[in-house]
Amino acid sequence: MILRPPLLRASPLQDTGSVCLRCLRKISRSGPPPGRRLLSTTTPAKDAAVSSRSTRAAFKKEYFWANGILEEAISGARRGVWSHAVAAQARGNQGPAPPTLHQQPKIAQALESTATAGNEIANELPHRRRQRLREEAKKQAASETDIRPDASARLSNTAQALPTESLRRRFFTYLALSKPQLSFLIVLTTAATYAIYPVPTLLAPSVTDTPSLSTLTLLFLSTGTALASASANAFNMLFEPAHDAKMSRTRNRPIVRGLINKQGALLFAIATGCTGVVALYYGVNPTTAFLGALNIFIYAGCYTPMKRVSVINTWVGAIVGGIPPLMGWTAAAGQCATGGGTWQDLLFGSNSIGGWLMGGLLFAWQFPHFNALSWTIREEYKNAGYRMLAWTNPRMNGRVALRYSFLMFPICFGLAYTGVTDWGFAVTSSFINGWMTYQATRFWWYEGQKGTARGLFWASVWHLPIVLVLAMAHKKGLWERVWRSVTGRSASEEDEEAYWEDEEVEEGLSKPLHKPIGQDTLSAGSK
Repeated sequence: MILRPPLLRASPLQDTGSVCLRCLRKISRSGPPPGRRLLSTTTPAKDAAVSSRSTRAAFKKEYFWANGILEEAISGARRGVWSHAVAAQARGNQGPAPPTLHQQPKIAQALESTATAGNEIANELPHRRRQRLREEAKKQAASETDIRPDASARLSNTAQALPTESLRRRFFTYLALSKPQLSFLIVLTTAATYAIYPVPTLLAPSVTDTPSLSTLTLLFLSTGTALASASANAFNMLFEPAHDAKMSRTRNRPIVRGLINKQGALLFAIATGCTGVVALYYGVNPTTAFLGALNIFIYAGCYTPMKRVSVINTWVGAIVGGIPPLMGWTAAAGQCATGGGTWQDLLFGSNSIGGWLMGGLLFAWQFPHFNALSWTIREEYKNAGYRMLAWTNPRMNGRVALRYSFLMFPICFGLAYTGVTDWGFAVTSSFINGWMTYQATRFWWYEGQKGTARGLFWASVWHLPIVLVLAMAHKKGLWERVWRSVTGRSASEEDEEAYWEDEEVEEGLSKPLHKPIGQDTLSAGSK
């Protein structure tokens, strides 16, 4: 222990008269002894002084802060001391004590920002609070109604970034004109209907014992349908670029962005339309080709201009969606026709009911899908001048979506009843139909609010491919052929066994159950 002289101690002098003036000056100039520092010159004290000067106003506001733990931590931080009691309570009395504040400046900044934000919310005026809540509600509604850019917009962005005269730029531009996602969906519905057509057993090859259709015909059907769809979509973009520029969903289309002029788009639409119809005519049959050409005319010539006239355009567009399944059915029926294969036989023959049911399924599906999509951008449709139920009559918009979602149940039941699918399809499809009906009910009840429009839209997106896959999986007679392939028995053997069983039953019925009366007597007398 270092003993200091009584004259150099920091205690006040009792008798100043016994000390001369020179000694008093020496005492005042003398510093602390070597190896010791004053408390005011330490680093924690300096940090605390700087922190208190910079956050004096915030400290005054936090006087009424409700969280006692946070208040103690902040006040201790400003004094340059970390509260071990607060730290132990925060970490559950586990682990070593945290270091001092001047060793962790990030923690102090986080505490300061948290205290300031919480203090601003606590002291917020009522009208400021209402304004903030309205802005947050608008941001949340905008996030719920935002839709992902379609494939045409993404392809246009890709083409825009490529060199002007490159082949890739032209390829992506023409691909964007065709709306590849919509064209793929149309081809999918056509091919699925073609696949579930019940081929008669008489046309089954003897080697595989499996009724099948021509793969080459399916190739012509898919190619022709895709080209016809691309033509209709190109005509649709060609007729309304000025109105497409007013909507965020369509303003990135290639004609609007100047990636291709109208003459080039017109040549593309005519070329793809003629090529697609010719492929359907020579590769499939004339009836299917006529339906493909009719679909181009209805979509480009009726639906596109009607969008600015009446809300009936939605029903016209649903007809366009219902024709491709009918094309797939007529393509399959043309290979199995026993007569001349005329359009009356293919469209209105005894086996044509399955094609109309599949077309009705796609017709009804359009309303839940499009009504939910149009509600998310209803204001843009209104500003662009398109007559849609989403903004002209929102209540009816939800009611129509719900009505046609209920129609899915009898249509799927009808496919099983007519023998296109087995009865398992009526059961399995009820689950996915019930899911979409539930989303449509919420959409109608809340009128599209609370995220119900987005829920119905994505339910419809998943509904269609699932139903088509279930229909192909439950095709009539498919699982019987799978069972025969597993057991190694052919259909002829099963038919032969069934024939002999029927013969044995008939023979058993033809034999008398009792002998005629007197037969035993006659036989005994003869003996």
